[in-house]
Amino acid sequence: MLRVAEAWEEEMHWILYGLLSAVFAAGIPILGKMGMSSVDPTLASAVRAAVMALFLTAVVGATGKAALLGTIDRRALLWIALTGVAGALSWLCYFLALQTGPAVAVVALDRTSVVFAVAFAALFLAESADWRTLAGAGLVAAGAFLMAMPR
Repeated sequence: MLRVAEAWEEEMHWILYGLLSAVFAAGIPILGKMGMSSVDPTLASAVRAAVMALFLTAVVGATGKAALLGTIDRRALLWIALTGVAGALSWLCYFLALQTGPAVAVVALDRTSVVFAVAFAALFLAESADWRTLAGAGLVAAGAFLMAMPR
């Protein structure tokens, strides 16, 4: 019984991390909207990226993982670098939208990334999407539309 509980606990860490990610992500539009009243969105994105880089560099150093940098092969490094470009473009567009749009509507539209990720996973990773995945993506899209509609 103990082994089953330990295995379940190991496998379920991703759920905890996913929920924590959502909680931290929920603070971003609020903090961003509060801080961007008189700041250019491009500059705000750059400051945010610099803070993230410093913070994550400190975490890598504190956890002793800096030595692993040399173990990343070129192909993986390319894909990881491209995620940095995609993330920078995403955040730049996010802050541009957040500067003039309502935080809740911007966040709702941003979360349609789930819908795009389902499509991209099918196209580029050959992941299959069953009816539950497609229904969930449809509900996310419908919810985002309802939340972003002008009142």
